[in-house]
Amino acid sequence: MRNRHIIIPPVSLPILLVIGILFVIVFVFFSSIVMAAFGKLGIPPDVAYALFIFALVGSFLNIPIAEETSYEPVLRVREVRFFGISYPVPFFDWAERRVIIAINVGGALVPVSVSVYEIFRMVHFGQWGLLFNTFLAVIIASLFSHAVARPVRGLGVAMPTFLPPIIAVMLGWLLGDGNPNAVAYISGTLGVLIGADLMNWNRIKNLGAPMVSIGGAGTFDGIFLAGIIAVFLV
Repeated sequence: MRNRHIIIPPVSLPILLVIGILFVIVFVFFSSIVMAAFGKLGIPPDVAYALFIFALVGSFLNIPIAEETSYEPVLRVREVRFFGISYPVPFFDWAERRVIIAINVGGALVPVSVSVYEIFRMVHFGQWGLLFNTFLAVIIASLFSHAVARPVRGLGVAMPTFLPPIIAVMLGWLLGDGNPNAVAYISGTLGVLIGADLMNWNRIKNLGAPMVSIGGAGTFDGIFLAGIIAVFLV
């Protein structure tokens, strides 16, 4: 009797088609939400779409901005000879660890640039009251983000996904002064950036990773999503 070998492909063609269709649906849905949010901020559709594509591609780009050094205890072993016999003796020592801190283009630079654009629009139109309210909202959002953010060793700075957008929405309603969308987006974006990342700068270097990227999850990072969700909910 002959041995029969049945070769089963890891993924069949129908499953690949379903995955491809789902990817297109998710892409169209997510891009529509992002463009709708940018449209509510007064950004033209073609510029909004270009920003979305740039954020998507920029999710794979990390720009190093600093290098930090930390020291941590490590367990080492040395040999001790006694009457010609070697004995392993463990002992604690300090090891130097260098951490590169980078900023992600899609997850941090793009939403920050949109926030800066909205701030310059307020200055251009002389909306000084709205500008003051925006800075106040950013301070409140930053303090809140810092309070709920937790640096997790080996993971990064973790925080509840929907809390910052909800706070940003409330700040947009309370301090919007005729433009709640801009206040919600700016406070949501800069609040997470300042409160969760910058205010934890001294703790980031102790996360046990060779590189830490601010906004490293790209378009699915808290910095990017906080502003988008906030504007969409206002």
